[in-house]
Amino acid sequence: MLNLPNALASLRILLAPIMFWIILNPELFTANGYHVSWNYYFASLLFVLASATDFFDGYIAREWNQSTLLGAILDPLADKMLTLAAFLGLMMIGEASAWAIYIIIVRELFITGIRTVAVTEGISVKASWAGKVKTVAQMIAIGFLLMHWPFATLLLWLAVVLTVYSGLEYLYGFRTALLRGKNV
Repeated sequence: MLNLPNALASLRILLAPIMFWIILNPELFTANGYHVSWNYYFASLLFVLASATDFFDGYIAREWNQSTLLGAILDPLADKMLTLAAFLGLMMIGEASAWAIYIIIVRELFITGIRTVAVTEGISVKASWAGKVKTVAQMIAIGFLLMHWPFATLLLWLAVVLTVYSGLEYLYGFRTALLRGKNV
């Protein structure tokens, strides 16, 4: 069912490859006489707008009672597409550590696999606070990396630590749910 929250998540999915392309194509601005920093400003603006849809789609779904199964699938997919597009683009232009991005991608794929198995077992794996903090930390790190601000690399590695921690928390919760037959 397409409703406003699902439309916002879909918009995030559409903005991710556009932002990725902008990160990888600085000549978009430099060919027109603008400084290369405008490329990063524009990519940052798209990232912030797309990230804002993450807050609003969840808020609207809860407040307007518009939660759907499609939304439960689209929202985390849109989050991953947006953050991974930004991280991969930043890695490809040499602004983010390949090891940091590798760890983040492995965790995201692993947890997606766990969620898939959980669904087949009838176990609900909901976003934890650690997972939400991880997402915010990743988004802040991406913003700092895109803008070439101080401490960007430190924030990236902090996001990596939170990413690993939240992944371990999901794994533990899933294991516990399998053993006890309860929802995570």
